[in-house]
Amino acid sequence: MFNKILIANRGEIACRVAATARKLGVRTVAVYSDADASARHVALCDEAVRLGPPPARESYLRGDLIIAAARATDAQAIHPGYGFLSENKDFAQSCTDAGVVFIGPPAKAIFAMGSKSEAKALMARAGVPLVPGYHGADQDPALLKREADRIGYPVLIKASSGGGGKGMRIVRGAGEFAAALESCTREAVASFGDARVLLEKYLDRPRHIEIQVFADSHGHCVYLFERDCSVQRRHQKVIEEAPAPGMSAEGRHAMGKAAVAAAQAVGYVGAGTVEFIAETVGAARGTFYFMEMNTRLQVEHPVTEMIVGHDLVAWQLHVASGEPLPVTQEDLQIRGHALEARIYAENPDRGFLPAIGTLHYMAQPDAVEFSGQTIVPPAPVRIDAGVRAGDAISAHYDPMIAKLITWGEDRAQALARMRAALADVHIVGVANNVDFLGRLMDNASFAAADLDTGLIERERAQLFPPAPPLALEWLALACARVRLDDDAAANSDPWSHAHGWRLNMSYERKLEFTCGGESLTVWLDYGRTGLALRRAAAEGERVPFAITEARGTRITVRAGERTCTADVVHGSGRAQDELHLFLDGRHRLLTLRDPIAHAGESAAADGSLAAPMPGKVIAVLASAGARVARGAALLVMEAMKMEHTIVAPADGTVDEILYGVGEQVDEGAALARFTRA
Repeated sequence: MFNKILIANRGEIACRVAATARKLGVRTVAVYSDADASARHVALCDEAVRLGPPPARESYLRGDLIIAAARATDAQAIHPGYGFLSENKDFAQSCTDAGVVFIGPPAKAIFAMGSKSEAKALMARAGVPLVPGYHGADQDPALLKREADRIGYPVLIKASSGGGGKGMRIVRGAGEFAAALESCTREAVASFGDARVLLEKYLDRPRHIEIQVFADSHGHCVYLFERDCSVQRRHQKVIEEAPAPGMSAEGRHAMGKAAVAAAQAVGYVGAGTVEFIAETVGAARGTFYFMEMNTRLQVEHPVTEMIVGHDLVAWQLHVASGEPLPVTQEDLQIRGHALEARIYAENPDRGFLPAIGTLHYMAQPDAVEFSGQTIVPPAPVRIDAGVRAGDAISAHYDPMIAKLITWGEDRAQALARMRAALADVHIVGVANNVDFLGRLMDNASFAAADLDTGLIERERAQLFPPAPPLALEWLALACARVRLDDDAAANSDPWSHAHGWRLNMSYERKLEFTCGGESLTVWLDYGRTGLALRRAAAEGERVPFAITEARGTRITVRAGERTCTADVVHGSGRAQDELHLFLDGRHRLLTLRDPIAHAGESAAADGSLAAPMPGKVIAVLASAGARVARGAALLVMEAMKMEHTIVAPADGTVDEILYGVGEQVDEGAALARFTRA
């Protein structure tokens, strides 16, 4: 076993590797960019080395600097995590050439499987079924268009060296192909430095099922069963679970056998994932096709760990140091069911646009945070996180906040535990998908395991419902927070008391809130017998109201006959008048309106197109004076390695383009001025 390893990554995977290394008595070296100087993974490691500025190409993608850091710190091996250089054959070879062990497959295996086209050709020779498509070397756009026409629409364009949903476009008709190809290749170059693409017939309702394989340098290879990763947005996974619901023993064996054959065909060593798609409808229901092999540990590996009872990162370190696998295929068994929910900084209601910000507040459920001791026996709730309260989610890297994993004796128990755990995740400071994940757990199709990659779009009406009217208890909790803040201020400064003494009268205070664009007015009556709430003026019903307990952000109120407890948290900085309420697994944001403080505010100028997130303009597709139709592409922005097209909101005229290609823009910045027809 190694004495010291360098972790060439960041975030939760770097924290996870550091925890396992500590369990095995292995010292660790972190690397970091300037954006991550105080990051959690840096604090968890024994040593740390700065790489460079925040952009990944100047830090985490600098293989030469990472190898130099390993040599300078006497690290014997480099763990690449996932993403960045984890599937870079040149980096793997450079490690070997430098006398540093690359904790992953040999460069030749990465090369063989790193190109989706070559991997599919290899699988075809091995007799593994493939989705109809084009995987050739000729990348002439005209040829690619002819091949797409031959395959038949819808067609999927995929970056040949891609992964994680980047460099991928669905083309529904021939007229969309040229623009989709251009966008896909541009994103592929930005993310992977490789413009090559392949084409596949797009299956409308496939399941995405993958097999975890593991091989050692002694010729042994096993599969650790399957994961269902069908629930996706933007071709990126949201929920993963193991084992795949409804998978038969025969199907599991056939898919596992094919995955092992794929790994052995390229002389694979270490952890890898062979991904398949399976038909869910028609006569071909259950038929599976090889999609690709990821030559690294996957983000969703915890669900496999939870059902087999083995630490896969520990396996990586043992195998990379030359040891054989600790088990045979016959030793492996499935125990129970596990679910993983990816908690992201993103806005589901705005097309899952990535978000940035500082984690002003972050509460989580009673859970085991992975420390190398949570695999056997499995913990009911586990969290793998790379950030803490106070950390920033920047535009430079993937916006994942944490992975929430639950285990149960069966799927129903794991699902119930996930619902409860998500209700206890409270995040303030950055937009996130926790509420959306909660709705997903309550979705009837998901609960019934009626899964395919189109589930989110198919269930859009249930997953994105209009916000219900705000019930009285929510307003009671907001008023309680205001009252407690008043009392705290008065205790420190009596002149700050918000309500004065009245002779033979009760004090009535008018509070104005906004919630989701709706204005809400509440009267808080300070009577001799206690507090009361009214939602209307004098004729409104007076509801008795009491604060029965308050401890930090947690408040219990009684409003009428209802008693409830919630987490009520102020926003930070200029958002101090925001109140974030977390009640019954749902989050609502109320803003306390101060008419005097906001008297000078006005709406943004009409006719401007605002940037939906911070990023860089990478293409300008319209010029000043151009008359365009509603939906016409005007600019393309890149943020967090994904492209986002800014389109005309209506028929009209582009008056002015305010940014050029290569310029950075802040969220909310006006990108263009536009006049509606």
